Amino acid sequence: MQRNNSLAGARDTSAGGIDLSTLTPGFTDTIHDSQGVFRSLLDALSRPGKIVSMDTVVPDLANGQEAHVPLAAYAALLALADYSTPVLLQHEHRSLSDALRFHTGAPVTSDCSEAVFAYLDNAHSMPSLDAFSLGEPETPETAAMLFICVDSLTSGAPTTWSGPGIRESERVCVAGVPASFWRERAELAGDFPCGVDCYFVHGGSVIGLPRTTRVEVA
Repeated sequence: MQRNNSLAGARDTSAGGIDLSTLTPGFTDTIHDSQGVFRSLLDALSRPGKIVSMDTVVPDLANGQEAHVPLAAYAALLALADYSTPVLLQHEHRSLSDALRFHTGAPVTSDCSEAVFAYLDNAHSMPSLDAFSLGEPETPETAAMLFICVDSLTSGAPTTWSGPGIRESERVCVAGVPASFWRERAELAGDFPCGVDCYFVHGGSVIGLPRTTRVEVA
């Protein structure tokens, strides 16, 4: 539920230590903004390799010495997370943690296996993919969904994607993803329908990478 964004001067001492005086606002129109973000995320996952821009505006989420959080990642987590979906943050980020707990009710966890969503701000040092929940053959939809920050969606080494949602093949040039990620992902292919779905995030845009997509690295 969206809360009142007029928070200046307020300090909460009963909501898990959240400081309302520094809390980043959420969506202006919770229902319509959430629906728009959800449609964008669904579009990206159904058309792997295509760059999809978020059709919404959320405040910049950076505070003091903390790293900037891409608009698309913040908007996606606001739209998807709730009290029943633990969110893992790769590194401590008080502003993002407070915003998610306040606006969505989502608990923040440090346990990869418990996370429903994960915000990974450094692909080179992220946990291995098999550390996350891969779902079960009867319930593959319970697998974790990863939001991975990258340096660029267009200027990296070329990869070739194929599979459902791609007519023949798609050339994708995401920058900032280590070779180990692609190896780990290929090793999980034999566990299908289990696996993880990923979004590469940069600025206000995402590229969806569902577990059904095959990736060839040059």
